[in-house]
Amino acid sequence: MNKILLIDDEPDIVRVLGISLKADGYEVIPALSGAEGLEAFAREKPQIVITDIKMPGMDGIEVLGKIKDLDPDTEVIIITGHGDIDNTIEALKYGASDFINKPVRDEALSIALKRAREKLEIKQKLKEYTTDLEKKIEAATAELRRQTSFQTKLIRSSNDGIVATDQDLKVVIYNPGAQRIFGYSQSEVLYKMTVAQLFPAEIANPFRAARAGDSSIKDIAWQQTEILAKNGESIPVKFSGSILRENDIDMGTVAFFQDLREIKRLEKELLQAERLAAVGQTVAGLAHGIKNILHGLKGGSYLVDVGIKNNDTAKLTKGWAMVKRNIDRTSNLVMDLLSYSKEREPEYETCRPNEIAADVCELVQAKAQENDVTIIREFDDSIGEVIMDPRTIHEVLLNLMSNAVDACLFDEDTTKQWRVKLKTAREQDNIIRFEVEDNGAGMSEEIQHQLFTSFFSTKGHRGTGLGLMVSRKMIEEHQGTIEVQSQPGKGTVFTVRLPFQSADSQ
Repeated sequence: MNKILLIDDEPDIVRVLGISLKADGYEVIPALSGAEGLEAFAREKPQIVITDIKMPGMDGIEVLGKIKDLDPDTEVIIITGHGDIDNTIEALKYGASDFINKPVRDEALSIALKRAREKLEIKQKLKEYTTDLEKKIEAATAELRRQTSFQTKLIRSSNDGIVATDQDLKVVIYNPGAQRIFGYSQSEVLYKMTVAQLFPAEIANPFRAARAGDSSIKDIAWQQTEILAKNGESIPVKFSGSILRENDIDMGTVAFFQDLREIKRLEKELLQAERLAAVGQTVAGLAHGIKNILHGLKGGSYLVDVGIKNNDTAKLTKGWAMVKRNIDRTSNLVMDLLSYSKEREPEYETCRPNEIAADVCELVQAKAQENDVTIIREFDDSIGEVIMDPRTIHEVLLNLMSNAVDACLFDEDTTKQWRVKLKTAREQDNIIRFEVEDNGAGMSEEIQHQLFTSFFSTKGHRGTGLGLMVSRKMIEEHQGTIEVQSQPGKGTVFTVRLPFQSADSQ
């Protein structure tokens, strides 16, 4: 955007304007004729062109038309002289960005360039918005993708509405884009309506004030508003305008309108799609959470059965405690579903990470014993009471430990003595490291790259494909990290690092 093509048949004007533009940080490409300017444009491809309207040979209007043929997105600022209102209106039809009167003043030049940059930025934002929208909708159903393709083409093909008036504020230019927005035909508007009749009051009033003698009003910056169409519909638009003056004499006005109806509709549609996706993700995550809780209930019920069978009060008490803990976790999970629309903030409180890790080992112990998998604990005794989110620790470790046991069961090498180890360690900078290591089936690099994506599971129909994705989300909400190292046939190590605060500092 720093390149500007400057076309004028007067070398002194090119030199003076070139010095001013270079001082403002632009790279100036000078040309002393229309033909020379077109050659420079094809070679340098600048986004902004400033051209005189009256030149021998190829004049500014012809230059404008040819540049717009080569690149419709180029902003062309026309340098006009006294009495050039007809040419100015003609330039508008060809898509001129703005107009500067001779002699060119730095203030007018600065305003015109600012407006040109704003238009370029708006076009770029629309392109980025469209691209982002395409990516999001592509993940939805085939029907949504078809609609998105249509909507994107519709946005790209839409034109700005342009309405220009004479010095009496009577409409003299009313292009098809304006006709689509306002709903009136050209025969109903041209040379019949004034801005007060066509525009809403907040748009018409500045033009009327300028016509009444308020010389401070020159340009109206881009703003969002609504207009009332012929059929009574309220149309959201983005609007900007300019007062056309020649030697402090009002020559007319020009207004630009961008129809925002389609963009607003797409925003609502996109919001609805995101809400539906959030519902689906939450429900699937709930199912995954319940599956993990069932491991705990199964482990607790196993201890209760053993206690009843052997009349062992200690096992009965321990098993029932596990069952009650998991009933509470089920209740918490249901409450999370009710508040699914909010991003979860970690609930920091005083806890003992080693005790949480020990509880997780107890929850998976029953399943591990049934399948000849040994659970190994290696806890750092220096980790005492800290301030962390115990729910994050518990759910992440339970998911990783359950997956580690499953990895041993999926191992084709049945001669192994399968082991799953849970290790805790205190690191510098108030970080606690949790490692879950197994010597099970392991994973290829390709599978590792897909682990944290939605609905990807190495367990086939037995997995939801959301467990690791949900775990990573909880870890990131806790400002932590998760890493994985794995080799096929040798096993896997998941390393989680979570920050903590010292309980003594509270």
